[in-house]
Amino acid sequence: MHGVDSALTTLETYFMQSLSGQYNIRGGKEGGLPAAHAYQRQYCLGPDLYAQYFTVPHKDFMYGTLTSTYNVSAEFNNGPLGAYTMAKNAIMPLLNHPLIDSIPEMKAINLLYYCVTAQEQADLSGPYSYLEDKQNSESPEEYNDLKTIYYGIVENLDTIVACLKHYETRPEWYKEKITEAMNSYCVTNRGVLYEDFGMNSYIKLANSLKLRMAMHIVKVEPETAKKWAEEAVASGVVESDADQQGIFPIISGFTHPIVDIANSWNDLRLCASFESLLMSLDHPYTKYLFLPNAYDIENKVTKEITPAGDRICGIRAGTLVGNGQTFAQNKRQAYSTFSTDVISRSQCPTYFVKWAEVDFLRAEGALRGWDMGGTAQFFYERGIDNAYIEDAFNGSQYVGHLYDYKNLDKPVDYISKDPMGDGPDWPSVTTIGVKWNEGDDKEVKLEKIITQKYIALFPLSTEAWTELRRTGYPKLFPVLNADDGDGSIEQGDMIRRIPWVPTDPIAVGMVEASGIPALGGPDEQATRLWWDVDAPNF
Repeated sequence: MHGVDSALTTLETYFMQSLSGQYNIRGGKEGGLPAAHAYQRQYCLGPDLYAQYFTVPHKDFMYGTLTSTYNVSAEFNNGPLGAYTMAKNAIMPLLNHPLIDSIPEMKAINLLYYCVTAQEQADLSGPYSYLEDKQNSESPEEYNDLKTIYYGIVENLDTIVACLKHYETRPEWYKEKITEAMNSYCVTNRGVLYEDFGMNSYIKLANSLKLRMAMHIVKVEPETAKKWAEEAVASGVVESDADQQGIFPIISGFTHPIVDIANSWNDLRLCASFESLLMSLDHPYTKYLFLPNAYDIENKVTKEITPAGDRICGIRAGTLVGNGQTFAQNKRQAYSTFSTDVISRSQCPTYFVKWAEVDFLRAEGALRGWDMGGTAQFFYERGIDNAYIEDAFNGSQYVGHLYDYKNLDKPVDYISKDPMGDGPDWPSVTTIGVKWNEGDDKEVKLEKIITQKYIALFPLSTEAWTELRRTGYPKLFPVLNADDGDGSIEQGDMIRRIPWVPTDPIAVGMVEASGIPALGGPDEQATRLWWDVDAPNF
């Protein structure tokens, strides 16, 4: 008992640092909760655009410019890496302290937090100094390839689960001390709202992360993917609201950062691809989440006026935007955004792994013939049921539209029109409905699963972009002006990774010596990652 007390007391400062690391994973910095500045650099100026959830309506920022979706910016490219680095720097001192071994469950939980951010970083740019980062090296020298990183994370996840499942054999006095420490220094467990203070939620997060990674590698190592996925499901994955982990406004007290970024700073507007997809499927979000144009918009060619409040309208990805964060300066500020009331009042979480995502993973696994504990149709339909953005504690308008939505057999005819007249009209590329049809072939079923997962993930663009690269779904409009990137992307192609674009000599040397060999290709937007295989889905 004395050794545990001593470890908890001595490590208090390290636990507080780790707490900031949990926030760093979803847009926090300097020990603070997720907030606009850090979140914007981590998501909104990169992955949010590549997934085509949003478009940035202007190019002028006080710390750089972003002329279009694929524009490479040294100021913004390192945003996701910066988030990973902050989280890693906050968590690794604790994991490498000798006293943490006296309280293995706290070590396992914090290692799990590192696994979450390590996996996401791997899927954004590819290789990085994973092995040296885990040793808390101040001057890492070598990038590790993605297979090494993936296998290392999964090995850690298995160890974490084994440790946490052993917790129930611990004496009661020990459990009381660990519960107190978890309640003070671990803020990600949604289960605490249900008075679940045990390890169940952490175990399910670890297994769900393993299931996500299994599906990522299904093209490059199909047998390993099947093995990991079946092991994860057998061990226990997220299956309820209470199982979910992330940073929750209802627990920690904050508003999702996209509210300020989009509706106070005017730095995000709905992407036309997302607009077209949602409208083609008559999605519930078109009834209450996304708003019509805020002002009258004049067509530059025909002089036709689209009156304020007329319709939901997005900005085509890749549009060469101009300056201005107000409507007076920039008419694109009138295009659609989301309801602040819905995001704020319903306390939308920033999930690590969402229940709906796990169900769609299981649906795809079942479609591939894996043992997922149920049928593809069951998990597909349950995934849709729980796909809304709002916190379940606060209810959702979404559920009132579910019956009609789930029974949509064919897409609605829809043409996206730019109110300003920038380019021709864009007929929808969505050719599937929502309703599950057992008679559909595998490819159509997969398209339905991934399309619904993409919507359910919103606004977690990192994972949405990964699935878009892996499967080619959902079908979206090609990004305009692809040549505004680094020159490696042909018009009509998709960005495959965020380049490192190192600026200091040491980083340049690391990229040249080990980064590019580990990547297996040039440090460019078009270079595919290890799991991103150019091959059929089946």
